[in-house]
Amino acid sequence: MQLEGKITLVTGGATGIGRATALLFAEEGSAVVVADTNDVEATRTVAELTDNGHAAMFVRTDVSSAADVEALMKTIGEEYGGLDIIANVAGVQRAEYVTEASEENWDLIHDVNSKGCFLTAKYGVPLLRMRGGGAIVNVASLAALSGGAGMTAYASSKGAVYSFTRALALELAPDIRVNCLCPGWTDTPFNNPAIGMYFGGNRDLMDESVKENVPLERQSRPEEQAAALLFLASDASSFMTAQYLVVDGGMLH
Repeated sequence: MQLEGKITLVTGGATGIGRATALLFAEEGSAVVVADTNDVEATRTVAELTDNGHAAMFVRTDVSSAADVEALMKTIGEEYGGLDIIANVAGVQRAEYVTEASEENWDLIHDVNSKGCFLTAKYGVPLLRMRGGGAIVNVASLAALSGGAGMTAYASSKGAVYSFTRALALELAPDIRVNCLCPGWTDTPFNNPAIGMYFGGNRDLMDESVKENVPLERQSRPEEQAAALLFLASDASSFMTAQYLVVDGGMLH
């Protein structure tokens, strides 16, 4: 097992890539703390982990709130005495053309997607150093590198995650590695806003577009993104920091 004895925080661990990450990391030997605002699905994820004999807990957390994140880290410190891995998967997506976009949505997207990574680092780095260092993996997006019409708020928030990752890695080296994952189309409800904008909510049209534009001719599964996240969090990538890993089926080429 690649994470035997480790302690991992997974933000956004209730559903999608976050849930797949929590399940995989537990199978690889890590205790898992799920932080999310989705009480029902987060509780379900943690119940599945504990039912299978894994150490896991849920702490309700809005990653855009400094008070929530500080309280989360205090709870982890009291329960586990530190952290080894922070997997920042929590995120929101909205799709709006810039002339029609609301300031409220812009702020929400940046508060969750980019500010959330800042806050978990601010309050989580001391916990990583309590256990001798560790790894932070921030989930950015293919949109951070390629943009997309109607995705100005989302793409810019994920571009901030990408740049934050590179700067933070230099700040925290050599004891803490920081990398980011840039997923392409992934088969979760998270992408519904983009599907609505580009394809009028028609998943058949989306599937046709994916076949035309993604060399592997399909979306990824959340488990495939979780496997890439595991690589970045584990000793398999021990000489990688300040890097981004694109997992998009060859769409960016």
